[in-house]
Amino acid sequence: MKVLHAALIFGVAVASVDALAQSQTAIAPAEFNAENAAKRPEGYRQWIFVGAPLTPNALNGGEAPFPEFHNVYVEPSAFAHYTETGAWAEGTQIVKELVTVRENDNDEVGATQEVSGRGYQQGEFAGLELTVKDSARFPDMPGGWAYFSFGHHAPPYAEEAAAFPADACNACHEASAETDFVFTQFYPVLRALAAEK
Repeated sequence: MKVLHAALIFGVAVASVDALAQSQTAIAPAEFNAENAAKRPEGYRQWIFVGAPLTPNALNGGEAPFPEFHNVYVEPSAFAHYTETGAWAEGTQIVKELVTVRENDNDEVGATQEVSGRGYQQGEFAGLELTVKDSARFPDMPGGWAYFSFGHHAPPYAEEAAAFPADACNACHEASAETDFVFTQFYPVLRALAAEK
């Protein structure tokens, strides 16, 4: 009888812990209009910052496909789910804000001399992009990931953006991204979490 009673108590405790974990990782959804255009997310600079890769023009024959810093933020509930599971949940939102290379005394490789030394520093905001994993809303997108641009220019950014065609972004992500269409290989924060799983 005592064993059964303990098992029931333990079962309730486990159920409570499971419910708590699920509630903590409920994924905050992106917002869309009636045509499935994404609405620009609010407060994304307060999301979890995971890194800022840079492939500047000066190191790529003067014409890199993406010459800006990419400040990448993961929506907190999606980050929590990735932390717990090592997988990207349905509903995951990841923002990439483009930032120019600082202009000052740029040398032949685009670096500047600053108080901290010679190198690459961030300049001005220059664009905003979003990717959302939503297989139900975008069943024809590989992996369920849809990609949006709110403008490749200084703010203010557009309030809404239509999804790019699948061949515009998905193909590169599918071919080269390390984890479920996400370039986790460029972000030590994400690599460290994956290594713990």
